[in-house]
Amino acid sequence: MSELRVVLLGSSWSERSSVGNFLLGKNKFYTEEEPDSCVRVRGQMKDKDLVLINTPDLLHPNLSADRLTEFMENCVRLSAPGPHVFLLVLQPEDFTEGHKERLCRVLTRFSDQSFNHSLILISEPTEESSALIEEFLKSPALKDLIRKCRYRYLRRRGTEHEELLTRLGQIVKENNGEHLSCEIFHNAAETFTAPFPDDQSPKQNKAQTIMKTIKAAGIRAFKRMSTPESSSSHMSALRIVLFGKSEDKKTKLGNFIIGHDSFQGHKESSRCLSFWMP
Repeated sequence: MSELRVVLLGSSWSERSSVGNFLLGKNKFYTEEEPDSCVRVRGQMKDKDLVLINTPDLLHPNLSADRLTEFMENCVRLSAPGPHVFLLVLQPEDFTEGHKERLCRVLTRFSDQSFNHSLILISEPTEESSALIEEFLKSPALKDLIRKCRYRYLRRRGTEHEELLTRLGQIVKENNGEHLSCEIFHNAAETFTAPFPDDQSPKQNKAQTIMKTIKAAGIRAFKRMSTPESSSSHMSALRIVLFGKSEDKKTKLGNFIIGHDSFQGHKESSRCLSFWMP
């Protein structure tokens, strides 16, 4: 393993950035102003690179589903081919049942194996909070999350730099050195980031773009059984049938494949529609 890829999650940008700078041993994340996209920073460990991806607040209750998907896809691209560890930076006095449910939903959307790749780092309560951290650790929401993460947690106060790096390395070992595979966004990431070879013609590029878009949309191509007649004949046309509940999404995908607005998505048709792209 040439690099360790860690995604920072939590509701406080400044706290996540502070933890990231602590891991890197230098101030590379700005802690004051939260950006509107994921930030990736690379540092050096003894025997490998350390790659940290700091996310916007994916747990904000007012974050729309579209923006959440956008942030998560960006995170997946920046952590390709997949993160090794999710470092969950939590403020115990703010961690409610609702907060836990949002965090669990986000982790599950990345992968159903996310909890096996997660480490909880619990910040100390703010000075305004009179309660001790031991009281917060008794919170049902926090206790349940710790259980889901296989009881992997650290308190930030008193945790040394080497200790935190060691715990991250242990999680990688427990997962046999494998990174997390975020399959839900894998194909979409390929569609928007993979460059085409320079020697391909525009027609070849368009064909590959179409096939990648179809793949990203979740449409599967099935190869029929070969017969003497079919194997000897050359395919003259690619025929695609669009299935799905959302008329708007089928319309947008169809128009993208054709290259112009042939499908009209303002109302659902009661019959099948066919369009030809030369």
